[in-house]
Amino acid sequence: MVVSSPSPIRSVETRAIGLPIIDLSRKRTQVSELIVKACEEYGFFKVINHGVPQEIIARMEEEGLNFFEKPASEKQQAGPANPFGYGSKNISFNGDMGEVEYLLLHTTPLSISQRSKSISNDPTKFSCAVNDYIEAVREVACEILDLMAEALWVPDKSVFSSLIRDVDSDSLLRLNHYSPVERTNDCDTPPPSSLHHHQFQTNRIGFGEHSDPQILTILRSNNVGGLEVSFEDGVWVPVPPDPNSFYVIIGDTLQALTNGRFVSVRHRAMANSFDSRMSMMYFGAPPLHSWITPLPEMVTPLRPCIYRPFTWAEYKKATYSLQLGDNRLDHFRR
Repeated sequence: MVVSSPSPIRSVETRAIGLPIIDLSRKRTQVSELIVKACEEYGFFKVINHGVPQEIIARMEEEGLNFFEKPASEKQQAGPANPFGYGSKNISFNGDMGEVEYLLLHTTPLSISQRSKSISNDPTKFSCAVNDYIEAVREVACEILDLMAEALWVPDKSVFSSLIRDVDSDSLLRLNHYSPVERTNDCDTPPPSSLHHHQFQTNRIGFGEHSDPQILTILRSNNVGGLEVSFEDGVWVPVPPDPNSFYVIIGDTLQALTNGRFVSVRHRAMANSFDSRMSMMYFGAPPLHSWITPLPEMVTPLRPCIYRPFTWAEYKKATYSLQLGDNRLDHFRR
């Protein structure tokens, strides 16, 4: 869904700061206000007590790892990704500067069933795990979107969630797998277990700097670090892994719908660990024909309309024609 930039990775500062954590089990009005604040200030937050059974997450992770552990020749039978299926290193037809292999699936059961035949030795088991996971994380996404609408005092509390609940929703599930950094035979190099993984950072990019074009992303990874977000120019913040929680990433479309009140955060994945990392992303997207325009409640005399109306299909096409490092929404400003 994103296009990579051919430009070299900049040398930038990386530092740790506090990231917002939202407990979905707390009082609803309080949760909704905290979510809006996180969306305005960061475009990113972690959710705990999300209600997704661990068994559903574990089954999805198991199926993903089973696939990525296959020999390359077997994995390639599920590709090339065009756009769905298996891909390796090349994220799109424009290529990718990172080192990642992935599975990209549409979230409709029929599409998943068809793809499962070339992905798994037990297609039914794979399909069930994927469908259960998608259904569960979609509910989390919709609950978060409804909470946003409530705190924004939008009359239609389902104005955001209805876009991804729509039968024609263009939502996707993507599994990214990053192989570990190769060990060296240098006797002066301490064993990985003796130091934290961030001390072994390299400039090896797993997935280059980008923002997500969709409404929002629900991300979960195994207990291996690598995700970094950028809130200030040139400053990257490492995100501690937490396999029991989800990370929510605001996408470009939600930034446009809120007239720039919410920010679409830029992020990347580093392949800097001695352990392999697998992340699972649910990209909540509207139907292709949906018109994206700032909500009337988000437009005021002091904050005039920033973006011209566009369809999701139009914006999605732009993600393939522009470089990964571009601010794609700038091309849709009035």
